[in-house]
Amino acid sequence: MSLREAIQYSLMILLYLFLQIFFMRNIVLFNYAFCFIYIAGILLLPADIDRLYLLLIAFGIGFTVDVFSNTFGMHASATVLIAYLRPFLIHYQMKSKGAERAEVGIRAQGLGAFLFYLFPLVLLHHSMLFFMEMNHFGMILYTLIRIGASTLFTTLLIILLELFSKR
Repeated sequence: MSLREAIQYSLMILLYLFLQIFFMRNIVLFNYAFCFIYIAGILLLPADIDRLYLLLIAFGIGFTVDVFSNTFGMHASATVLIAYLRPFLIHYQMKSKGAERAEVGIRAQGLGAFLFYLFPLVLLHHSMLFFMEMNHFGMILYTLIRIGASTLFTTLLIILLELFSKR
């Protein structure tokens, strides 16, 4: 990765963090759907990034959101989980397509493959986050509705941001 690309990805991550900390944490649809746009900073990084760097970046992003949200490591752990599983999903997609080099994004993958990559990781992130937040099993239906609504909301916004980006 060149210096220019590293700066572009760093600015992208800072933009998603800024959006999450100052805007998205206040947006809740129908008391169920929350948007965690900051995970796009992890999911849209290049496919060939070193796993150690990916995990460190994910921890830094999640920890920053935790500090501003007062959530005591919940975002950091959920973000590190998806950063850990991301290379396996990318490798699976490369193997199924027969490609030698994977690119991440709608323009490179197409909408279907991008959704196949994006949706499971967003669902996993939100599931871990909301299940950690759940106090007792009486809240299971409410938690499942929050997971589904938030996954759809976050996925839709990530796709819209990806469609309107110049990358």
